[in-house]
Amino acid sequence: MYDAREPFEHEVEVRYGETDQMGVVYHANYLLYFEEGRTRLMAQVGLSYAEVERRGFALAVRKVALRYRSPARYGETLVVRTWVEKLGGASVTFSYEIVRKADRERVAEGSTELACINIRSPERAVCMLPAELRASLESPRL
Repeated sequence: MYDAREPFEHEVEVRYGETDQMGVVYHANYLLYFEEGRTRLMAQVGLSYAEVERRGFALAVRKVALRYRSPARYGETLVVRTWVEKLGGASVTFSYEIVRKADRERVAEGSTELACINIRSPERAVCMLPAELRASLESPRL
């Protein structure tokens, strides 16, 4: 089970289709690694993203920050470290660090800020984070 005092970690093997002509991970794919990190973290804390949607809510990305440190290449295994950086009234910010498993060199780091949206309302209005989602994402670091 995930310990909220530590970043949640999972591994990703770089697939050939995620690389560019120079043989390194294409920059946009890091956002997919971030997404996988936060959805896996949510599942680990007991409220999967699919369940959040079944309850009528979505988390829409409204801000992304990404810094590249070192190239990742096809076949390498990366460790994606994900944690909740901040919980707002209607938003959550996740932070990420991606390191190469073989040498623990930092490959990339960043964050995403997501707004909670009521997908059952006709205008899909921004709304407060549901209490259960907030409780599942809270950690001693917040």
